[in-house]
Amino acid sequence: MTSGESFYGGIPVFRGFTSLMDPALYAPLPDDWSIGVADIVDSTKAIAAQRYKAVNMAGAAVIAAVTNALEGREFPFVFGGDGASFAVAPHDLDATREALAATATWVREDLDLTMRVALVPVSAIRAQGLDVRVARFGPSANLSYAMFSGGGLAFADAAMKRGEFAVAEAPAGTQPDLSGLSCRFEVMPAARGLILSVLVMPARGADPHAFRKVIEDIIHLVERSPDGGRPVPPQGPPLKWPPQGLEFEARTKRGGPLLARRASVLAYTLFVYLIMRFDLNVGGFVPNVYKRQVVENSDFRKYDDGLRMILDCTPQLERGLSDRLAAAARDGIVRYGLYPQDAAMMTCFTPSALRSDHVHFIDGARGGYASAATALKAMMG
Repeated sequence: MTSGESFYGGIPVFRGFTSLMDPALYAPLPDDWSIGVADIVDSTKAIAAQRYKAVNMAGAAVIAAVTNALEGREFPFVFGGDGASFAVAPHDLDATREALAATATWVREDLDLTMRVALVPVSAIRAQGLDVRVARFGPSANLSYAMFSGGGLAFADAAMKRGEFAVAEAPAGTQPDLSGLSCRFEVMPAARGLILSVLVMPARGADPHAFRKVIEDIIHLVERSPDGGRPVPPQGPPLKWPPQGLEFEARTKRGGPLLARRASVLAYTLFVYLIMRFDLNVGGFVPNVYKRQVVENSDFRKYDDGLRMILDCTPQLERGLSDRLAAAARDGIVRYGLYPQDAAMMTCFTPSALRSDHVHFIDGARGGYASAATALKAMMG
């Protein structure tokens, strides 16, 4: 199977998250595609030092840099908190490699973190007897997010951590194009009790049917809670000025001294804050429509060889999830990590505020997915 330009665009979008585990929704990636993976080395230490925002910014930067390098062409990706995974066609491979190399350099120089990046051929994954299959979930009419199955992403991630298929950093001073990447919103406090970061992976050798049943049970438990556990308030996340993420946003800008970039971001974010605060329609931009899309477009639940969710949930729902997962772990079906905290946070990628397909990456505000992954590793012993 070889790639077509429109492979990803040709996959039908499914709407109901409850049907996530239906194998018929997933199409095998073409053989000549590649999987990109990136993660922050020692993200646990960075999180212990309360550098949550920097870690999330690094993960989202991968998606922004590759999207901009591909000039907005659609490709499947998933944000993982302290990293990201995605798939690209062969004709996009060189541009992607450059974008990844530049992002790794930027993350080290501007965020003082170390990022590993790798590009793994799908053919190498299939040679291991694994697969990469992709579906498109539409949380709203505005856009769709990729979901991955087949075990290939987990293999690519493990290979990257072993130093295989590595993409070397670009020369010092190289900056990726991070246009559209921002983090202007404040954290979103739990409204129902707590924000729960959930990570559920299949146990080694687990029966796929039994694993599917557990995931479906978990999703049904969550679906019964108000608004499906969405951690973004219905009126949109809180916005203040100057924004919490001012320094990070200044560092995403190219050219000129950092002081000038800070001043420019300060001025621009004040302009945006006033528009949003006073609900002013400006040149086709309607704040209420944008805020509604922010809520609808948030990626608080996803699947990439495992289930990831950031939920605003009641203590009862947390207990229900914990009991069901503990029982499945005892039966050798899953490995999982749960991490409770008091708030969620959002990192945004908005190539154009006038389009409806801006994407908003959600994580727990106190460690989120990376802390859930630490809990999952502890379970493995």
